[in-house]
Amino acid sequence: MNILTSTILISLAVCCLVMLIIYAWAYRIKNAGVVDIFWAFNFSIIAILLYFLADGYEQRKLLICAMVLIWSLRLGIYLLIRVGSHLDVEEGRYKKMREEWGASVNSKLFVFFQAQALSNIYLAVPFFLAAFNKREGLSLPEYAGTAIWAVSIIGEAIADAQLKNFKKNPANKGKVCDVGLWNYSRHPNYFFESMIWVGYFLVALNADYGWLGILSPLTITLLLFRVTGIPLTEQQAIRSKGDAYREYQRTTSMFVPWFKKK
Repeated sequence: MNILTSTILISLAVCCLVMLIIYAWAYRIKNAGVVDIFWAFNFSIIAILLYFLADGYEQRKLLICAMVLIWSLRLGIYLLIRVGSHLDVEEGRYKKMREEWGASVNSKLFVFFQAQALSNIYLAVPFFLAAFNKREGLSLPEYAGTAIWAVSIIGEAIADAQLKNFKKNPANKGKVCDVGLWNYSRHPNYFFESMIWVGYFLVALNADYGWLGILSPLTITLLLFRVTGIPLTEQQAIRSKGDAYREYQRTTSMFVPWFKKK
């Protein structure tokens, strides 16, 4: 077994163990939403393991591990504060899952939690590629990827802060957040999240089989557009805000936060 394979297996085992522990906690408190927090934090674990186990070019390894660690901790802490503020109240999408899964909800949630660990490893493909890349020096795509990542992580943090501040104001209860970046895009946070993963792909592109790194941004964008991101968020927004959100849909871009519709 080579060092790359062993590092992947160690990372998978640790992520699965984390999700097993979190599943037990979620079962006890009856709130599956905590899985989101530790899905994000699992990437910090992967970054730390890669830094100590990977044998790629040191500067590149340090770069990709730092990028992943910063992003993972920022997102994980943000989710910890958001979900942790209402542990006694489960988020709507997880309530819906419980309703749909019925009596088999606990077993299906166990599989769901472990699937999140698997997704951690699958999405970490560009991290493994970059950390094990032994080519000396950084290429133009790697510099471009780092720049895109930096702009995007700042943009996502701004969007999250604007939404948080809007929700904190009691006068905005039941209203649609349309301030700052949210005035131009219904999901600026998701846009910048997808671009963060484009940055990771570009940093991995110079590695052998670096093109495989495109799977991560494509998967993240597909999930955001078609599965767990925009569809569920907008369904919940329409249920809770009705015509106000439909008007917001009519006048704003779904994804790219660059323009306001007439």
